[in-house]
Amino acid sequence: MKIFFSVGEPSGDLHGANLVRSLQKQRPGLRCVGYGGPRMEVEGCQLHEDLTRYALMGFLPVIGKLPMFYRLMKRAEKYFREDPPDAVVLIDYPGFNWWIARKAKQRGIPVFYYGVPQIWAWARWRVGKMRRLVDHVLCKLPFEKEWYEERGCKATDVGHPYFDELIERELDQEFIDQQQSRPGKLVTILPGSRRREVSRQLPVFLKSARLVREQLEDVQFSIASFDQEQAEMARQMVEHAGVEAEIHVDRTGELIEACHCAMACSGSVSLELMYHEKPAAILYKVNVMQRLLTRLLGRVRYMTLVNLIASERRFDWLVRDYDPDRLEGAEVPLPEYPTCRDKSKPIAAHLVRWLDDEGQQRRVVDWLHALSEEHAIPGATQRAAEYIIEVLGQESSGARSEAA
Repeated sequence: MKIFFSVGEPSGDLHGANLVRSLQKQRPGLRCVGYGGPRMEVEGCQLHEDLTRYALMGFLPVIGKLPMFYRLMKRAEKYFREDPPDAVVLIDYPGFNWWIARKAKQRGIPVFYYGVPQIWAWARWRVGKMRRLVDHVLCKLPFEKEWYEERGCKATDVGHPYFDELIERELDQEFIDQQQSRPGKLVTILPGSRRREVSRQLPVFLKSARLVREQLEDVQFSIASFDQEQAEMARQMVEHAGVEAEIHVDRTGELIEACHCAMACSGSVSLELMYHEKPAAILYKVNVMQRLLTRLLGRVRYMTLVNLIASERRFDWLVRDYDPDRLEGAEVPLPEYPTCRDKSKPIAAHLVRWLDDEGQQRRVVDWLHALSEEHAIPGATQRAAEYIIEVLGQESSGARSEAA
């Protein structure tokens, strides 16, 4: 059995590597080939190209790489024609992966989409493309299966592979103890993993930190940086802001576990905050045009994954009555601010309440605990691998029966 992968994001490379390992464990001798990243290659996937080198954001960078993507698409098409795999597995990266899915379908190769793009949020018209080009939609979030099935897609809920990573991650307890031994309560700042995110979110977070420090003396701040380059960016911003904050590289898990509460850029890190049961204010600061586009195109009520999981009104996007500053009767656990404005004051206000009022902090912790108990369940990778192998086994048996 041979499976062709198409994976273009570094996070997808991690999930792809885990899936390759699980597939080969369940089906010894299974071959994995295609487009992926270095982690997948370590697990034995024969890479035709390291696609993660071309993880791009924005319209213009993608336009500049179109000839390269076209070349890779044609290479995959040739491979499907000359040495067809038993299945194609796509992970994220929808722009390029639609091309791969189309070429696979033209050859009658089953297509699995593992970790589907969030088209329910921004691009619902693409569900027709998903229905035509993808045979099996493997959903990460609990509400996705119903949404896809209502629109004619064959979908199954395998769970979020991020929780597999969190369960397996070994945190440095000595570092956690060192952070917690600092005088006062710790606030962790999570400004994002991309330079543009850091440049936009961190100045607001540092402004909030200064406002918190003006009201509470017994509080400390630590910043989780993705790499040394971003850590240097953070050092310059901290110096300019006039706020004391430690900066640590590759310590996100430890800093979340150690903190009393947090400020975070919107992204999958909210799932980690839920897993560790840490209250956080979520920010996603964009320019005016981007904010206008998100309001025009967005079809969900919240941007934060934890809030989308928690809410029964997640698709009630036409009613703009969500108030992130509300405390009593709050709809969702993590106050969120998708904005083009300075929201340092309301973010600081949430932090002060959590730091100064154990009841307010405990209310959010209990909410996150209940969500984590229900949804932070490991085993997504194994369930996905079992599903793929079972489906391919059934199709193989059906083909043999027809031949007989």
